[in-house]
Amino acid sequence: MAGVISDLKAQARILHRQVASKDPRAVARVRVFAELADGDVHAVAARVRRRNCLATLARELGFRGWPHAAGVLRGTDTSDFGTLLYPSGAEVHWNIWSASYTQAAAIRADHGGYLLAYRRHFFISDRHFIATLGLDPDDPDWKRIDRDWVQPTRPAARQRLYRKLIQGRTCAPSAARMHDRPPSH
Repeated sequence: MAGVISDLKAQARILHRQVASKDPRAVARVRVFAELADGDVHAVAARVRRRNCLATLARELGFRGWPHAAGVLRGTDTSDFGTLLYPSGAEVHWNIWSASYTQAAAIRADHGGYLLAYRRHFFISDRHFIATLGLDPDDPDWKRIDRDWVQPTRPAARQRLYRKLIQGRTCAPSAARMHDRPPSH
């Protein structure tokens, strides 16, 4: 758990340094997601704090903000998983959706697949969807969590999967990948 949180904090430090050096792309990222008022690059850069950078990274990953991201990634907030597990373009896959974890778990037990979450909903996906996420569907950690992201049998394995997923997303985040719209299902 500390791994993915530490990684994001390190990325926030880097983003903060980029903003302080008035990198226009970094300033634009923070301005959009940290809800800073408009202004020229110098004015915005002067107002940015580390918490704004943490909020930016969290929102780019599909969370409401840093406290939400930290709670989900630590496994302490399971009321809303955000949109991280359902990236833009994923709607081309066929998934089975449920508003109830219990129902989704029963479906997965009967039909196989991977149980994932989008905000407060649950869905069963196949290995092709997992590959679309940028994860290896044959990664041994899937077996360790019994292919159940929501209630993993080994939370440390889910933390490793989170880390791999986020490392793949944060190399070059873009607002186009982040969405607050519900999926079409």
